[in-house]
Amino acid sequence: MKFTALTIRQLQPKQKRYMVFEEGGGGFAIRVNASGTMTYVLVYRYQNKHRYYTIGVVDMISLKEARAKVKEILYQLEKGLDPATEKQLAATKELTDPTVAMLVDEYIEKWAKVRKKSWQEDQRILNLDVLPLWKNRKASSIKRREVNLLLESIVERGARIAANRTLSVIRRMYNFAVERDILETTPCLGIKAPAKETQRDRMLSKTELKIFWEKLDQAKMSLEVQLLLKLLLITAQRLGELVTARWPEINIQEQLWTISGTKAKNGYEHYVHLSPPATELLQELKQLHPDSEWLFPSPFKDVHITPEAVARAVVRSQETFNEIKAFTPHDLRRTAASHMTAIGIPRLVVSKILNHTETSVTAIYDRHSYDIEKKQALVKWGNYLTNLISEPINQ
Repeated sequence: MKFTALTIRQLQPKQKRYMVFEEGGGGFAIRVNASGTMTYVLVYRYQNKHRYYTIGVVDMISLKEARAKVKEILYQLEKGLDPATEKQLAATKELTDPTVAMLVDEYIEKWAKVRKKSWQEDQRILNLDVLPLWKNRKASSIKRREVNLLLESIVERGARIAANRTLSVIRRMYNFAVERDILETTPCLGIKAPAKETQRDRMLSKTELKIFWEKLDQAKMSLEVQLLLKLLLITAQRLGELVTARWPEINIQEQLWTISGTKAKNGYEHYVHLSPPATELLQELKQLHPDSEWLFPSPFKDVHITPEAVARAVVRSQETFNEIKAFTPHDLRRTAASHMTAIGIPRLVVSKILNHTETSVTAIYDRHSYDIEKKQALVKWGNYLTNLISEPINQ
């Protein structure tokens, strides 16, 4: 018979399952089960064997769609492929091909946490912009155009640099998937960063430092963050290392802060001498949360505050510092380094205080710890800063 909506409705179930072939349909048939359920199928020969390809239930797929599928299957046969085997491979791939959410979890656990001290920033970026849009999508289905559209949406909300960071994390995640043979390709190939970035050289002048210090207690931020920013300036250490600091790392009696190699950016244990101003700030800080292991505990749960929270606090407080140009927490570290060299502290010693990695041959053979020089430099810097902020601003 010729299949039409009417002829299909006229088919009735029997005690046993049977098939009705369409005249001239090239093996296109309807299988009628004893229960009354009817299914479109295609019967074909491959390597001299009869094979059956189930297209779909009659009530779930239209006759037009079934015929289109038949053409697709016959085209595969013309190319020498077995449609049933291809269907099975596709079904297997569907089960093993991870969703974006699954890929994010694997990337964070097996790559980011292993290699990056700042892995939580990758997780934050993926949670903020990637997962809400692609969470249940197959990771292999994401196209380059979709990545570009996502980046454009971030730029349009005024976060151009955040768009760059998002591209970096997505690219890194997909490269991880390709390297692990989880996926065959990455949708980030050829995509350029949406925003041009220039290296920051912002440093606060002497006058700006005085204004910053005097206005800090009026800023829209907690006392903990105020103390943190002061310590950031006095110690010249990284924001990420300071917010994650624990009290067992601090020895106030010996005036020493030990940053472990697992936390330091360059992977080497680092000793920070605590000058008298730094020690005073730490003693004040300890009184705020005497039972916490963290120097800067989060007010919401038993973890430390995040670098992003500190950065947001500085942005919120910009009106308080309206007499000076906008700055970031990292600019305070740069400011400390610049002023230290300005007061005569050797650049090498400043580099040691900042815990920068040196790759020169001389550096490799130089096993001197520079602890004495670093201590003298930080004491000198602390004294200089104390004297500077005690002077009237109009001087």
